Amino acid sequence: MTNSIKVAVIGVGRWGVHLLRNFLAHPQVEVVAVVDPNPECLAKVERQYKFTEDVLLTTEWQKLQQLPDLNAVVIATPAVTHYSLIVDALNWGCHVLSEKPLTLNPSECYELCKLAEKQQQILMVDHTYLFHPAVEKGQALLQSGAVGDLRYGYATRTHLGPVRQDVDALWDLAIHDIAIFNNWLGESPIFAQATGKAWLQTAENKSSSSNPLSDLVQVNLTYPSGFQAFIHLCWLNPDKQRRLAVVGNRGSLIFDEMLSEAPLMLMEGEFERQENRFIPVNQQRKVIEIEKGEPLKKVCDGFIECIVQNTPSSISNGRVGAELVEILTALTQSLEAGGKTISVARQN
Repeated sequence: MTNSIKVAVIGVGRWGVHLLRNFLAHPQVEVVAVVDPNPECLAKVERQYKFTEDVLLTTEWQKLQQLPDLNAVVIATPAVTHYSLIVDALNWGCHVLSEKPLTLNPSECYELCKLAEKQQQILMVDHTYLFHPAVEKGQALLQSGAVGDLRYGYATRTHLGPVRQDVDALWDLAIHDIAIFNNWLGESPIFAQATGKAWLQTAENKSSSSNPLSDLVQVNLTYPSGFQAFIHLCWLNPDKQRRLAVVGNRGSLIFDEMLSEAPLMLMEGEFERQENRFIPVNQQRKVIEIEKGEPLKKVCDGFIECIVQNTPSSISNGRVGAELVEILTALTQSLEAGGKTISVARQN
């Protein structure tokens, strides 16, 4: 492939296989290497895609350094490994697309951002929801004043598993809804508060001495404008929900991922005051038409476009990822302090 962008994918587990699929299908990309510590994962993708001998399949990611003209590295490994992998890739002169969260530490996140800027490399984070057509359309509707003056928001993200053993329900689930709220509002929270409950992996029944992992987390975020967002997270609830709403004085904008045929809805309605009574008026339900398309494909296409144009992503660059890690860190501090309100620290 002439003048193609040579890409290596690190990690082909549950999510990495979808990143690999999209990059293999991209007309400007040549996948030159696949890395995974599990030989069975490598064997599975080799059987599925029938790679030629030109594609390096290895359990040792350091071998990527030996590849000539490698342009970009895509990382879909556990978050605890992200920092060292990204540092190496940037120092090798490669652009990087990392699975979320960028790292588990805000200081590390900003260090990576500065390194990418110094090296003049693209650092992008796969916050897939930010590329969902419903989220993109929702942002435009809110900016147009579709629901009037914004008042508050709420989100619910529940299901029955999978139960993580490395992070709690907060770190596993909340980043999606916080990313959407930040994107829709055009601002980032200044105060964070969280409470939680652990039933499955408590201090008593965990084999290690680490803190219990909350199965249920309730989040309250306060934004500079005064807007508040309430988020309900649980991986111990068979009632699977993926629902987020922003409420204004003239209606609510609702993104319900479980309604696959009509995930974005505008519920109009407001009050008319008659003496000492408030009467609901102008009530109607509107299904918002959105474009079709796989959000992850838009992530991958956007990453390649950023490389070609040598311009950081305006939607999900490294600093967007770092900001989300700052918020999760503040929420963790609140959770560990029994629900104390924590100011969200800001670095640059």
